[in-house]
Amino acid sequence: MKATPRVLIIGYGEMGHAMEYLLAGRCDLQVWTRRPVPGHAPVELGTAVSAATLILYCIPVTPLAEVARRVLPALQPDSTSLSIAKGLDEQGRPASQVLQDICAGSHDFGVLYGPMISEEIRAGRPAFAQFAGSRSAVFDVARQLFDGTGLALQYSPDMTGISWASVLKNVYAMLFGAADELGLGDNVRGYLVVACMDEMRMLVGKTGGEPASAQGLAGLGDLVTTATSEDSHHHALGRQLVRKQLDNISGEGVHTLAMLDRYRLVDFSDCPLLRLADGIIREPADIGARLLATMKSVAAS
Repeated sequence: MKATPRVLIIGYGEMGHAMEYLLAGRCDLQVWTRRPVPGHAPVELGTAVSAATLILYCIPVTPLAEVARRVLPALQPDSTSLSIAKGLDEQGRPASQVLQDICAGSHDFGVLYGPMISEEIRAGRPAFAQFAGSRSAVFDVARQLFDGTGLALQYSPDMTGISWASVLKNVYAMLFGAADELGLGDNVRGYLVVACMDEMRMLVGKTGGEPASAQGLAGLGDLVTTATSEDSHHHALGRQLVRKQLDNISGEGVHTLAMLDRYRLVDFSDCPLLRLADGIIREPADIGARLLATMKSVAAS
């Protein structure tokens, strides 16, 4: 008889709520956040970690390293840490690299990325993700955790590739929002899918992943979801830029561009669409003309 998993969800934003929806009643579940959570008994982090067999990080990647370092001393020897955090931290690292730097050699870890809009999960609709772990056996832990829920997992051996695909797709999603706000139509949307994928494959390869990983659930699957959903934050950011509603232009994609530039992680001169996204955030003027010019230039290259 299998033991009931003891899961600690760290973070209780939209994805924390979604993971609780999927896992409630299926395991011994606790939630920890920096602030009290209505409806949940307050827990002390170290105590909750020491009781858990699985840690599920549902926080942004920016504070992940600091929280993971606090968690590390209390982890059980056979515990597993999973993260759904996308984007880059203040050192320019995706979540997989953060967990690698902190947990490698002592504890198993993994990441899962794909079309997982939290509102749809909580509405009982299906969701999908690619999973990569520090060992292939970690996939079995994650699969058993979510087996029978609305989240279907697909194994990937390429943690670097799916991590960077999940990072980059938020940047490109803003271009789709801008095109939709400009009323450029379905033809442009179809073109952007192909052009963004070409660029994403190249970038995933240059960051150490397999270019083909850009075409999986963590890349193409989540790009289509994020770039076309009206519930998508990054699609909405593209619309806001066109409208010149600039008071709150923030999010994982915006921060990703800043980190890519700060640490020279990619050469923007090789990436016209990435460069365009960065440019319209820095100077949101004549976006329609710049978008069309960039698309024509890429199509002719």
